[in-house]
Amino acid sequence: QVRVVESGGGIMQPGGSLTLSCFASGSIKVIYDMAWYRQDTGKERESVARIFLDGRTNYTDSVKGRFTISKDNAKRTAYLQMNSLKPEDTAVYYCRARIFSESTIGYYWGQGTQVTVSS
Repeated sequence: QVRVVESGGGIMQPGGSLTLSCFASGSIKVIYDMAWYRQDTGKERESVARIFLDGRTNYTDSVKGRFTISKDNAKRTAYLQMNSLKPEDTAVYYCRARIFSESTIGYYWGQGTQVTVSS
């Protein structure tokens, strides 16, 4: 069974920094990509950043230059370094991993971690 767990959320003042972690565990053969999504109250879930097996990354425009996604393959962990945080970054942040497990490829989601940016 595959599990994805996020950690690192919290409350931060505007302009501050925060790092989120996403750990995948279980019967994993390949992690094709790991991505961060976020959803604020009353809004649709949006893609924030993604990192692929070959290390390529992409970001939504609103976080380019402020957020950095990275990964540690040996630890099966992805990170989201968030700098220059803004109140509009407030949301529940979810990690989603596309994983080859046993004989299937599937998408696995974490439970989410709250990020609040407020003075």
